[in-house]
Amino acid sequence: MKTMLVTAAFTAALLAPSVASAQALPAAVVAVVDLDRVTSECNACKTAQASLRSQVQAYQSREQALATPIETEQKSIQTAIDALKGKELDAALKARVQAFQAKQQQAAQELSAQQKQIQANQQYIQKQVQDKLNPIYQQVMQRRGANLLVEVGTTLATAQNVDVTNDVLAALNAALPTLITTAPAQQQPQGR
Repeated sequence: MKTMLVTAAFTAALLAPSVASAQALPAAVVAVVDLDRVTSECNACKTAQASLRSQVQAYQSREQALATPIETEQKSIQTAIDALKGKELDAALKARVQAFQAKQQQAAQELSAQQKQIQANQQYIQKQVQDKLNPIYQQVMQRRGANLLVEVGTTLATAQNVDVTNDVLAALNAALPTLITTAPAQQQPQGR
């Protein structure tokens, strides 16, 4: 009997701190933020999006400029091949085909590089915004007395008085007046 009391007392002693610590957690004070609105309405973000649109339009123009002569050359080569009616290609036509393939590959490489640069620029812009937003979240939460911040898109319903989007947007506009829209060149690994 004495052993059971000691065991019960020991168990109670072990459980008591965990029960006490569970009670020590504060009540959740939740705030919500609309990140889509923040990232589309911040002043620097608008300017950066316009720059990205300009880069995409330049890419599309270049793609069309490269595609038109390539398509014309492809049709011309195909017409010459069809005229042979299955005969062996002569040296001049083979050279044209090889030159065409090289031109086609060069155009594809150029477009691929430009597309990768646009993607890198977009990621760099997002990183700059995210780097500024992280401390802003903490500041807004502290100022508004929240201990949990949730993206409004993940909620089913919220009250208007828990929305801190305007606070976050104002703080981001103050902290991020401009964005660099061209990603820095990636460093090439140095060989040994």
